[in-house]
Amino acid sequence: MTSPASSSESRGSNIELLDERIQRWVWAKGWTSLRDAQKLAIPVLLEGQKDVIIAAATASGKTEAAFLPILSKLVRNGEEMGVALYISPLKALINDQWGRLDQLCEELEVPVVPWHGDISPTRKRRFMKRPQGVLLITPESLEAMFVLRGHEVRRFFGELEYVVVDELHAFIGSDRGKQLQSLLRRIEAAIDRRVPRVGLSATLGDMAMAASFLRPAGALAEIISSTAAGQELQVQLRGYLIEGMQGTLVAEPEQAAESAAHASIADHLFKVLHGSNNLLFPNSRSKVEYYSDLLRRRCEREGIPNEFWPHHGSLSREIREDTEAALKAGDRPATAICTTTLELGIDIGAVRSVAQIGPPPSVAALRQRLGRSGRRPGEAAILRAYVAEHAVTAESPLSDRLREGLVQSTATIRLLLERWFEPPRAGGLHLSTLVQQVLSMIAERGGVSAAEASRTLVVDGPFAGLKPRQLAALLREMGRRELVVQDSSGALLLGQLGERLVGSHDFYTAFASSEEWQIVQDGRALGTLPIDSPVFEGMCIIFGGRRWKILNVCAEPAVLTVAPDPSGRPPMFDSGRPMVHERIRVEMRKILGEDGDIGFLDAGAQGLLREARKFYRDARLAERMVVMDGETVLVLSWAGDFANNALLLLLRSLGLETGSNDGLVVRCEGWGLDRLVDACSDIVGLDEVDLLAMLKDVENIGQSKWDWALPRELLVQSYASMHLDIAAAKEVAARLMAER
Repeated sequence: MTSPASSSESRGSNIELLDERIQRWVWAKGWTSLRDAQKLAIPVLLEGQKDVIIAAATASGKTEAAFLPILSKLVRNGEEMGVALYISPLKALINDQWGRLDQLCEELEVPVVPWHGDISPTRKRRFMKRPQGVLLITPESLEAMFVLRGHEVRRFFGELEYVVVDELHAFIGSDRGKQLQSLLRRIEAAIDRRVPRVGLSATLGDMAMAASFLRPAGALAEIISSTAAGQELQVQLRGYLIEGMQGTLVAEPEQAAESAAHASIADHLFKVLHGSNNLLFPNSRSKVEYYSDLLRRRCEREGIPNEFWPHHGSLSREIREDTEAALKAGDRPATAICTTTLELGIDIGAVRSVAQIGPPPSVAALRQRLGRSGRRPGEAAILRAYVAEHAVTAESPLSDRLREGLVQSTATIRLLLERWFEPPRAGGLHLSTLVQQVLSMIAERGGVSAAEASRTLVVDGPFAGLKPRQLAALLREMGRRELVVQDSSGALLLGQLGERLVGSHDFYTAFASSEEWQIVQDGRALGTLPIDSPVFEGMCIIFGGRRWKILNVCAEPAVLTVAPDPSGRPPMFDSGRPMVHERIRVEMRKILGEDGDIGFLDAGAQGLLREARKFYRDARLAERMVVMDGETVLVLSWAGDFANNALLLLLRSLGLETGSNDGLVVRCEGWGLDRLVDACSDIVGLDEVDLLAMLKDVENIGQSKWDWALPRELLVQSYASMHLDIAAAKEVAARLMAER
């Protein structure tokens, strides 16, 4: 056991404010001092009056920053201790935190109860019998508690002292985030008092937005942001050329197993990852399987045990846990080839490096991933990025000529180095979740009045932007669909369909997976594709390495009838690509307009970038937004995808029959430049966009779980608020007019 170097150091760290048993635990762990976020959090959380956000890098001790003072506060009341509620986005993260807290809490005699589907009823009954200590739970399990044990919620949380929300950024701007906000509001309504909330995150791009999410319409939270120097970061972005396979590898990598470029990437990965622990992110489940197979077979050829393990959501829990255990054990080399499943704070130990194939989903995601590397003292975090680009000809699409994947990856890394992260889209209505919460409140209380639902969820809750007439329209539609009925006293009760749905285990989740659309050509099924962006007749998609035009859209069942696109030139990305923020596109344009080398690019990537910059200069793309491709108008907006999708739909509502958002490019087919400029003039002149007309022919706007229960007018408003940036689209139209 070690002790603080001096009493003055102890006082300077605020550790003397903690319970003595916790102080002894800190020194027994061998900590010579507390980290800055931990020092700052102690007095604020012990006071217990304010909401708090603790923002610090991954593995910087955020959990301890919250729980050292929270546990000190709990144990002061002895046997009458209250409850600290810890809410996590993942069951696996709950299991990790349970292991981290259990030893300390056992010494303090503080019960720690994990609560999710894999936890035995015996442990849960212990908390239900005597609610105290730390309860670790997911939003879905908390929802189930309200539905199944609504009459006991007040007793469970009557002595609640703190709510801790881990990985706060993972909730902001999502249906699940609205569910979490609703549940926290309902807890406070049940116990009739305010409880301080604590948000933890490593990647918060906008602290004010995070604070307003943590408590809508409440006082701003105290922000505790780590001032510790950032970790040393070593970065390399390697570029590879795909010869003679244009349009194939991006959509279906498994079709190009013999590609020299991707074989070269796999060779380099084996060379630099072999013999150590790493994470490899190839951006999709199909690519996870593709690279897992390539690298496993490479191990077999080398005569060594396999070091490369797949990890994604479609794999069984046992397979995922085997991969996590191999990483955490540290007694053998193990590299996890994974999707977003290993982004969040699951404890897998330290990894030597993080590898990224293709553009990362976002700057925030890349930062979250990179936080796994460089945790050991004296070690730098290592990022290895790989991009494969097609050889170009005079017929190549604009995105290939501009090396979109390479430039986007470069822009994302530069913004990471500048410590910029995407602010989440927190302004969405998320009315799908409101449907779920109304049903849940009815189940909790045995019936509610419309006024009670409004007061809890709308007036004083997370749906404050909803007008009374809109809530009334929603409740009428729920009644029409037999989700709710109204008794003689005016109370809302569960209708026949509502009872059946609330009684299913699936009810507790607020989110739905992306819908799989079947792709059909001439009556022959080509396969399925998850599609999040709006789809309509005349739109172009990429599937199976080819570009297709949608001839017909059928929502039930979800079927797209397609024909080969006459141009035969696929866009750079498939329909399932992540939505790119405008700041990344602005940085991409900046990179293309520069002359000097970029230090973290290898020779191959530098050569590809020089080609892109030459084309950018020769085509005068710094001076113009529009490029003609035969009869097709290509708009280089340099805006984000929310704006590009909105622009495309606005043009569609004004008569554009065929078009697509291809990433960098909004493609408008069948129009001349004059017609496009006239349409942009109309868009700029709109005082208020007619959303019903704008989304008239879009069949897949019901993407959230309960959207089917919304009246059409509210559905289009909810969709537009979450998926479109109409103001930014109007700005693009204005710029295009000014250029003309």
